[in-house]
Amino acid sequence: MCACPVIFAVSLLALTEKTRILVARTVSHVTDQRRERTVQRRPAESCSTFSRILFGISGKSQVLFALVFTTRYLDLFTSFISVYNTIMKVVYLVLAYATVSLIYYRFRNSYDSESDSFRVEFLLVPVAGLSFLENYAFTPLEILWTFSIYLESVAILPQLFMITKTGEAESITTHYLFFLGLYRTLYLANWVWRYHVEGFFDQIAVVSGVVQTIFYCDFFYLYFTRVLRGSGKMSLPMPV
Repeated sequence: MCACPVIFAVSLLALTEKTRILVARTVSHVTDQRRERTVQRRPAESCSTFSRILFGISGKSQVLFALVFTTRYLDLFTSFISVYNTIMKVVYLVLAYATVSLIYYRFRNSYDSESDSFRVEFLLVPVAGLSFLENYAFTPLEILWTFSIYLESVAILPQLFMITKTGEAESITTHYLFFLGLYRTLYLANWVWRYHVEGFFDQIAVVSGVVQTIFYCDFFYLYFTRVLRGSGKMSLPMPV
């Protein structure tokens, strides 16, 4: 895994942002509970606060990203590149599974599973089949690495589908998605630089990266026109 530190920094920021969101909202909820015991706040208000902890967050996308990092970093058990490389891989895995744990266990009562209704099998089956057909070597680790590359390019679709279905997204969620898209865009810049400097070209990674960036294009447009220049909250026309 070869990429410039800036790309790793941005991707780590994107990954940790979602965990930070959940922790921040947890602290806010605990504070509200304590205040409720002090001033005898009405129960309906507390429930309203708690119900928005996971508002607009797709658990399915987070599970897919956890699967991406798991299948990509199995080389932790077979090869050593550097301390930095190893630490980054472990951090990715820990934060990915911590986020999934918060969504499906700690805050499962506030998780909006009805809105998070994207059929992930429509992604997993084609991606798995393609990874067997198009890879650099027909070995278990290479096929799983290829699977992770293909899956990462579409893993954000459940999150984008959820935003479209609900018609809105909190500003902090849109900021997270923006940095996630920026991380992929910087990868494209890195590949261009490596091609001109080193003559390196990874067809599978580049094509998958372009596909993923295309998925983000519409979101980027809405982010700049409605979030940065607007009230900070993204609202979309409700699907008919």
